[in-house]
Amino acid sequence: MQVILMEKVGTLGGLGDLVNVKNGYARNFLIPKGKATRATPKAMKEFEAKRAELERAAAEKLAAAQAYAEKFEGVIVKIARKAGVDGRLFGSVSNFDVADGLRVLGFEVEKSDIRMAAGPLKMIGESQLEVSLHSDVLATITVVVVAEQFKL
Repeated sequence: MQVILMEKVGTLGGLGDLVNVKNGYARNFLIPKGKATRATPKAMKEFEAKRAELERAAAEKLAAAQAYAEKFEGVIVKIARKAGVDGRLFGSVSNFDVADGLRVLGFEVEKSDIRMAAGPLKMIGESQLEVSLHSDVLATITVVVVAEQFKL
């Protein structure tokens, strides 16, 4: 299916690009989230009419994301989990857990925005993770996984 991108989308392209994507990707993700619209002659004319407005809105989103990324400077998220004597966790720390930790600190991020390159954390220790605030803006946070203290 041919669509017009209404904003920059990862490796697909930028605002206003005409791209071919699989039907399911367009119908189930791009179009419902407002990231793209079907490439019809009418839609192309409408897009060209409001192109300047969309570019200005995209620039504002980028500036807001960059300002928000500065707030992430030096953020440390501490997460306590049950662990064995060798430092391995009973389970793991996922992006959901990190998003909850950030929410407690007052940062609103989606779990899908947290990039865990090596997968879920399975050891006690400190890790650097990236938070994708915009397709062009990444913020780095520190996640410290500590052993949970047992109460007898």
